[in-house]
Amino acid sequence: MAVFACAGCGAELTVPVTEVALPPHAHREGGDRYLPPLLEPGTFAVDPEPFERPWRPWAAITPAEAAARGVYAPVDGLWSGPGGAVLLAPGDTRGTALLPEQCDGCCASAGGPNLACERCGRTVGARIDDCYRWQAVWLYPRAVRRLPVAGPARPAGDGWAVAPAPPLEPLGWWSDRWSAAVGTALADVLAASGGRPVAVAPGGLLAETFGRTLKRLLPAGAPVHTLGLAGPGLTSRPLSDIVLVPRHPWTGAAWQPPPSDDGVPVPLDAGVWTHLAFPPVRPGTRLPAGEERDDPLPLRPNRLFEPDRHLLRHRLARLPAVRQPWLRAIYDRLGDRHHHRAASEGTP
Repeated sequence: MAVFACAGCGAELTVPVTEVALPPHAHREGGDRYLPPLLEPGTFAVDPEPFERPWRPWAAITPAEAAARGVYAPVDGLWSGPGGAVLLAPGDTRGTALLPEQCDGCCASAGGPNLACERCGRTVGARIDDCYRWQAVWLYPRAVRRLPVAGPARPAGDGWAVAPAPPLEPLGWWSDRWSAAVGTALADVLAASGGRPVAVAPGGLLAETFGRTLKRLLPAGAPVHTLGLAGPGLTSRPLSDIVLVPRHPWTGAAWQPPPSDDGVPVPLDAGVWTHLAFPPVRPGTRLPAGEERDDPLPLRPNRLFEPDRHLLRHRLARLPAVRQPWLRAIYDRLGDRHHHRAASEGTP
């Protein structure tokens, strides 16, 4: 476990927290009007990508410099400050003060340098709790120090037993967590496809979330690859060329299939994977004579599923495969507003 302290005066700024993997929806915006905390209480995650100023536009960055930073396709620009921003649940901070003049959100705070050390006044991070944003605190890497404290490094168990993440919100909207997780994983599925069609078993949630977008982005024709699931607890399954496997919620490492499996593993958020691999059993429609059902009917989505396009492009730009012409063409299409509008309307 660890606590984070002010780099200026040494005051402790958090309760003891345990490190977990950075969730794929850490930078997801939009969705429901008010969103819950991004992380569970008592945990923290570290974002390895640069987070602080200065911001450099793409025109000022050479291709060699971008590649050295793990970016292989044009982006708007890159932060040049250090990586290592610390993500926390807002309730786990202590000894901090909000700077009202820096809170410029619609309904609350939208981020920016608005959190200071209560003891010395040093700016240490950003508090986010605006509408359409996940509630979070980001501590700046140069403003805090990580201090080890006594306590268990991890909860009991191996970490693979994860509660399923439901795909729908109560009003029938697709979950933001699903949009982010599928968008991120789709980039790796596209790269593994080699530009050839990928078949997904029809009629299920996997086809709704992955299959429709793959069909739209990859060329038509007889399927060359198949997409399926692999992971802990799945003992019998048809072998697939590309397999979605869970990301470990503590370390972020992908579950590794047995050496005998030839499928290319693609990591997916563990809660989303668990729901796909072990969908809840829905009650039947027929009841014995004289009995009536009082449980609510299953939720149904109010629109077609659309993966997070920005996170899909973000991940694609950081895959070396995007330098191949066919994948670069997909990357450019995803950045076209007309393509995005057509996709949201369900047209090719």
